[in-house]
Amino acid sequence: MISYEPFFKTLKEKGFTTYKLINTYGISSSLIDRLKHNKPITTVTINDLCRILDCGVEGILEYQRDRDE
Repeated sequence: MISYEPFFKTLKEKGFTTYKLINTYGISSSLIDRLKHNKPITTVTINDLCRILDCGVEGILEYQRDRDE
């Protein structure tokens, strides 16, 4: 499973808020909701978030092995 928990940690570390992403960078509130609920997002979106937050993909997402595996 892909988890976006690192995204929220990076956001805090970099001094960003979801409000700033939405109003300054044009990130949609529905995307923020998708991240909160670990829903799929595109690699283009991951690239955009990395650029905005000046981080690598590990600052946005991490792979977590399903407990059933």
